[in-house]
Amino acid sequence: MKPVVGFYGDDFTGSVDALLQYRRAGLSGVLFTGTDGLTTLDVPAEVVGIAGTARSLATEDMEREVGPALAALHTLAPRVVQYKACSTADSSPRVGSLGRAIELGRAAFGDQPVPVLLAQPDFGRYTAFGNHFAREGESIYRLDRQPTMSRHPVTPIDEADLVEFLGRQTDLRIQRVDFVDYHGSGAEAGSLLDRFAQRPEVVVLDALDDNHLAWVGRALLGLSAEPLFALGSGGLSRALGLALSTEAVQSQTTVEPAEGAVLVISGSCSPRTWAQVENAAGAGWTVIDPLTHPGPEDAVRKAIASGTSVVACTSSPGGVREDDGRVVAGALSALVEAGSDLPGLSRVVVAGGDTSGRVLRLLGIASIAVAATPWGNAPLLRVTSGRPELDRLEWVLKGGQMGPVDLFERIRTGRSLPVS
Repeated sequence: MKPVVGFYGDDFTGSVDALLQYRRAGLSGVLFTGTDGLTTLDVPAEVVGIAGTARSLATEDMEREVGPALAALHTLAPRVVQYKACSTADSSPRVGSLGRAIELGRAAFGDQPVPVLLAQPDFGRYTAFGNHFAREGESIYRLDRQPTMSRHPVTPIDEADLVEFLGRQTDLRIQRVDFVDYHGSGAEAGSLLDRFAQRPEVVVLDALDDNHLAWVGRALLGLSAEPLFALGSGGLSRALGLALSTEAVQSQTTVEPAEGAVLVISGSCSPRTWAQVENAAGAGWTVIDPLTHPGPEDAVRKAIASGTSVVACTSSPGGVREDDGRVVAGALSALVEAGSDLPGLSRVVVAGGDTSGRVLRLLGIASIAVAATPWGNAPLLRVTSGRPELDRLEWVLKGGQMGPVDLFERIRTGRSLPVS
């Protein structure tokens, strides 16, 4: 089957989110962790994704990671290729530059204008008149005032106007289309670029709800470029999915409790993840820092053998932090290796987008598929690695700011989130 959509995700949790959004729209999909074997794909999938690590790379190193992935997707000849970016625009001129990603996309797919949609309303991310907003807790903040992103340790955001924000990362001409101009049929929507006197090279798009996403999806599919290259969040994945599919698919939203202990490994610095760690500790989980704990592998094996779930976390908000992600990933992946052969371990949760990518690549995970969606945008996954001790496990990849405070306990007990 020739895929309809191909995407490259700039971190692993975001890649899973994109796969999930297309699945919710009724499109079958598979996610790979590299390009090996992708051009000889014989998996019947309408959506093919590559989970990457560009979000954490120095901008000058992005081409080595992103270039081969885009080339491999181009070979599959899909109708659309998406560069999946985080809905909080995690990037800067120096790290994970979205501007550089757009430039690489134009080099691979031609010099047509690149649509950019970072809004993801179901996740509390909105764009209005080019300005981006993100929910934290019960409040919605302009992105440059959102408590987490404005103080992000690697890519702090000090500008919410996406035209200005992206303009710091590329010299390409950037324009925007506001939601008040979203009207007309799909064919009319496809001409949305014609109103610009000077043809832009990048177009920032608004969205506040599903109606806006549906319009954007129709508009993008009305453009003549094929394959169309676009950059955006899981909101863009949903927009394209709504336009490409005739009916949504209700995924399995209930799962059984974990058959044994759960192992959470976290390199996330997010206050949301730390609140989840504290909640798990209050529920009786063992919590260790593998960078400071003596013999962390033995401690994890002992806890799992006794039926106790474990959170291994390497940082807390405001605490001492290891800046080398390779060190963090190495320590956390060693814990999975230590526990994976124990029959008492049934589920593994990896928290943090950058952490997820490094850990899964170190473990040799080759592909990822969604098994069920009991916890919203943190689905239950199955992986293939050629290693039975890893492939038998159920997996969850969780972005730093994702999920309710009691998420880890929900994953252990199988308790679903309410379906909205």
